[in-house]
Amino acid sequence: MSLVGKKPIQIPSGLDIKIDNNVITVSKGSLSLHQEINPVIQVEYQAQENLIQVSRPTNNKFHRSLHGLYRSLIANMVTGLTEGFSKKLEIVGVGYRAELKGKNLLLNLGYSHPILFKPPEEIEITVENPTNLTVKGIDKQLVGQVSAKIRSFRPPEPYKGKGIRYAGEYVRRKAGKTAA
Repeated sequence: MSLVGKKPIQIPSGLDIKIDNNVITVSKGSLSLHQEINPVIQVEYQAQENLIQVSRPTNNKFHRSLHGLYRSLIANMVTGLTEGFSKKLEIVGVGYRAELKGKNLLLNLGYSHPILFKPPEEIEITVENPTNLTVKGIDKQLVGQVSAKIRSFRPPEPYKGKGIRYAGEYVRRKAGKTAA
């Protein structure tokens, strides 16, 4: 049995769960997340115990892989609506900075032009200071994707370490040229 898949998902109060034609919807107020589920996997909501249990029909490799996957996706939906997800980014380099223009992010990263990034509606970007920013949202996949997109504008380079990196990310440094 899958270690991840067999754990029941505890649903906190205030969340509404709806399972309809292989689509599970988790909502809290006006916010909601949807996930389509492979018809092979069974998801049952036990309302009296506030639990969601995910099960698979057989023990073959494909069913085992889907079992843990869908359990994790549903658990991430529940976590996203109760706590939310965030990623912190650091900007390293002389003159590199970020600022907010309304909801858009303006990045000066050493190019001949500033970069204006328009985040999706569900994502909130905050700039603590010109070199630290945080990407927040309820969808774990979307928070990671937006963070990766921002990082891709100037990934950290190995010689001086300049660029945008995740908070706590280790950048392996190279020695560079040496005088002979």
